[in-house]
Amino acid sequence: MRNLLITLIALGLIVAVLATVLPFNNDDQLTLYSGRGESMVSPIINKFEQETGIKVNVRYGGTSQLAVLLQEEGDRTPADLFWGQDAGAMGALSEAGLLQTLPTDLYGDLPSIFTSETGEWVAASGRARVFVYSPRRVSEDELPQSVFDLTEPRYEGRVSWAPNNGSFQSFVTAMRHEHGDERTLQWLQDMKANGTQSFRNNSTQVEGVADGSIDFGLVNNYYLPRFKANDPNFPAEQAFFSDGDIGNLVNVAGIGIIRHTERTEAAEAFVRFLLSHEAQQYFTSTVYEYPVRDGVPQHEELESFERLLSVAPEMNLDQLTDLEGTLKLLRQADLI
Repeated sequence: MRNLLITLIALGLIVAVLATVLPFNNDDQLTLYSGRGESMVSPIINKFEQETGIKVNVRYGGTSQLAVLLQEEGDRTPADLFWGQDAGAMGALSEAGLLQTLPTDLYGDLPSIFTSETGEWVAASGRARVFVYSPRRVSEDELPQSVFDLTEPRYEGRVSWAPNNGSFQSFVTAMRHEHGDERTLQWLQDMKANGTQSFRNNSTQVEGVADGSIDFGLVNNYYLPRFKANDPNFPAEQAFFSDGDIGNLVNVAGIGIIRHTERTEAAEAFVRFLLSHEAQQYFTSTVYEYPVRDGVPQHEELESFERLLSVAPEMNLDQLTDLEGTLKLLRQADLI
């Protein structure tokens, strides 16, 4: 018994010494702040956990609220990663110096519309702006070539938008960046004067096209496929404007690694997984978003990857950060 006690004491001393000289490996878990909805992303997070053995603790919330929280927490944040719903939030965190520079081999082969010019975040999936329309009430020659066409008299009272929706506000921010505040404000005022109807969100616009309330709606690309998944005969279609039109803005869900994390290796593994063929296939097949790399079979309701690249306007997504300026313009136009 005495010898056993001595042995246990000796082992305890060895463990204590090792604990002082060897770094604790905490890369077996991550803390993710996610502005993406739980039902949408939890399956792919679970898949990452199963394949790597790394536990991901997720704090879900609104993208803008979590971005503000990260800025308030600073270097005290428990977050290792931020997964935002739009480029504006990612750019804001980059401007605040809260994100690490990513390895170039992680994103170097992606199209420019899916990367940050700072190299501090990368798109995990793409969401394109489109117009949804009624093929029963809209003739081929009535399809608009530009979002600016919708102020014409022939579209009076036939178009909808959702001024309080975050994706619409990101689009207006992009229009301001591309065409200036004066032209953007004029477009907003002309659209309102032309009887454009305000809806609560994208889904209700798609429903409005189907039930005959409106003929056109300004939405994101993934809403109509969700309706058609339940009803293949759903009476609506969607299309892009002409190549390069700001109405085709491709916004993104972006992922970045927090600057102060001590789990960089595991965090990079998570980002790489989101960019993998497996995860990209999930985003397009299940969430109806666009993959960020070529060679991923897309959902049949979406335009091809090549078509997306041709229609998307050239845009520095890091500059879509001035939400307050957009809200000011929307208030000036009496839309919110």
